Amino acid sequence: MKKLLAVLLCLLPLMAGAAPIRIKDLVEFDGVRGNDLVGYGLVVGLNGTGDGLRNAPFTEEIMSNVLERLGVNVTGEQFRPKNVAAVLVTATLPPFARAGSQIDITVSAIGDAKSLLGGTLIMTPLNAADGDIYAVAQGTIIAGGASATGQGASVTQGVPTAGVIPSGARVEREIDFSFKSMNDVRLALRTPDFTTAGRIEQVINQEFGKRVATMEDSGTVTVSIAAANMRSPAHVLGRLENLTVEPEQRARVVVDQRSGTIVMGEDVRISRVAVSQGNLTLRIQEAPIAVQPNPFAQGETVVVPRTEASITEEPGLNMAEIAESSSLSEVVAGLNALGVSPRDMIDILKSINAAGALHAEFVVN
Repeated sequence: MKKLLAVLLCLLPLMAGAAPIRIKDLVEFDGVRGNDLVGYGLVVGLNGTGDGLRNAPFTEEIMSNVLERLGVNVTGEQFRPKNVAAVLVTATLPPFARAGSQIDITVSAIGDAKSLLGGTLIMTPLNAADGDIYAVAQGTIIAGGASATGQGASVTQGVPTAGVIPSGARVEREIDFSFKSMNDVRLALRTPDFTTAGRIEQVINQEFGKRVATMEDSGTVTVSIAAANMRSPAHVLGRLENLTVEPEQRARVVVDQRSGTIVMGEDVRISRVAVSQGNLTLRIQEAPIAVQPNPFAQGETVVVPRTEASITEEPGLNMAEIAESSSLSEVVAGLNALGVSPRDMIDILKSINAAGALHAEFVVN
C-alpha cells in the first residue's frame, strides 16, 4: 500500500463569496423524483461460474419455475447445471418515465457464483415499494471485473459478480402522478440554509417581477403557479431552474481516518491556541530459546521464554502556537507549520475542536 500523503483540499475557492450556482443544482423540485425498483431473476449462459445448487437451492427453484412457465416439466428431475446464477436486479425509474422507454439496470449475484461475465439475464419483472410491476428487464450483462482459476491458484480483478445492462429494462407502467395539476411547487434545498433560501426567494421574485416565491423555512421555498401566471408548472420551473444564486455553506471540516484525507470549507476559523504533540511506541518482542540436556544425560528439551519489552518516546513538537486565523489560507499555513503527518494532523484537529478553538462543524468518517 502506498504511503499516505498529506491531502488538504478546499471545498470552496479562496475568495470572498461562493460562485453563483444554478437553482436546479441547489434544490430538489417537489414531485420531480425517481422511484427505486427491484427484482429477482436468473442469469444463464455462464461459463461454469454459476451458483452451486447445493449451496444455493433458491437458484434451482427459480430455474424450475421458469422452465415450467415455458412448458418444460422438470418435476422430480435432478439437474445440477453450473451455468446459471440467481441475481437481484435494481434500477431507478426516472421522473415522468413513459411506457415503452428504457432504463439502465444493475445486476448482482446473491448466491456463490464466481462470475457473471458473458451471462444473459432472462425476463425479470421489477417491482416498486407498492408491490406493483413497473418495468421488465432482460439482456446481456456487462460485468466490471475478470477472474481466472487454475488448479493451484486463482486471480480476480474488480467485481465480476456484479454488472450493468445499459437500457436493459423497458418501462411497462407509468407512475400515477399529474404534475400539471399542482397549484404550488416546493423547492427543497439539498443543504438547508436560511440565507440561501432567502436568496432563492429574492432571485425568483425579481425574475417574475412580483411575489411568486415564499421562503417557508431553511430548507423549503414555495413557488405559486397561479401567481406566476404561466400555462403550467413545467413552464414555471423551466424559467426559474437556470437562475443563479450564491449559496452559503456552514463552516465544516471533514476528515477520513482511513485514507488520511482532510477537507476544509472556506469559512473555517481557528482561535489562538497552543499545540504540543508527541508519539509513544511500545514494542514487545518474543525470542524463546531451546535448552537441550547434555549428551547421554536423561532429560528433555525445554523451551525457555525470552521477552524483550521497550518503550520509546519519539521527539515530538514543542509547544507551538497557532495564531488566530481570519481566512482559510491562514488556517492552512498555521497547520502546515506544525510539520506533522496527516494522521497526526487529524488528531490535532480533534484536540483543537475539543478545546473549543475550531469554529466549524467537525465531521469524522
